[in-house]
Amino acid sequence: MADSCKSSSCASKGNTCGAPNAAKAQQDLAITKSLAMIKHKILVMSGKGGVGKSTVAVNLALGLANRGHKVGLMDVDLHGPDVCRMLNLTDNLQSSQHKGGGQIPPMRYNDNLAVISLEYLMADRDDPIIWRGPLKVAAIRQFIADIAWGELDYLIIDAPPGTGDEPLTVAQLIKDAQAIVVTTPQEVALADVRKSINFCHHVKMHILGVVENMSGFVCPHCHETVDIFKAGGGEKTASAFGLALLGKIPMDPKVVVGGDAGLPFLTSQADSPAVAAFLGVVQQVEAAVAQQKITLAPPPCACGPTCDPKACSC
Repeated sequence: MADSCKSSSCASKGNTCGAPNAAKAQQDLAITKSLAMIKHKILVMSGKGGVGKSTVAVNLALGLANRGHKVGLMDVDLHGPDVCRMLNLTDNLQSSQHKGGGQIPPMRYNDNLAVISLEYLMADRDDPIIWRGPLKVAAIRQFIADIAWGELDYLIIDAPPGTGDEPLTVAQLIKDAQAIVVTTPQEVALADVRKSINFCHHVKMHILGVVENMSGFVCPHCHETVDIFKAGGGEKTASAFGLALLGKIPMDPKVVVGGDAGLPFLTSQADSPAVAAFLGVVQQVEAAVAQQKITLAPPPCACGPTCDPKACSC
């Protein structure tokens, strides 16, 4: 290590070589470079489990990809990763063609959608993940630094319920991340969703809007709507906080069937009120980020703002 740090290119990068935090400094740089190539980063979160957050995240990513955008889907629900199953992605790193060295290629659902999930790295997907905070933070850092995302229009991040390590790590690592908050209409769910909204305010994360999922059940026989979980709670919460309501998605049994079969239903061509409602969500997200005029920044140099091309090999 000492000999390798005598080169002019290494010296130009400051005094990180050989230091105890050299590996972290290198990873920080890799994270910065990776994020610089991604236009829009969207955290899909909820304060309550069971509201269909992963369903919204998966279908949002696929819906944007179907509309021609380059999209990444990052599953940071480390204790309950479901994204691979919902997209019927069965690859794992051990069986892939990756030979080690360099960045790891993500799973590919299609030409426009790249996916990473902890299940991709596991030999047995049914093994439990028994981790405390530091290991979860390290995994999320690796998902950004070590995965070859390339240039993306969107990175959709599926977070676990609540306001713990995973969403906090995303907020700290991805300063320009924006949130979509998913809820169901009933008050029990809304009480926790208000915590998620206040979390975003605390960490200064912009909220794109609220999605009210399971907003009524449309009977496939008589086509009447039954409000199983009440109605309008998400809309009222969005209004109370001055947020946009991105959409109200009714229940459809085919959503469950499609999720289990790895065939996302909400982005299908089916004639369904739920499919029509979700298309509106995708269009609302497109319209919201289109107003922000974000362009990709050039990847940063390891030397910082005073790079000397004659002395620097980076």
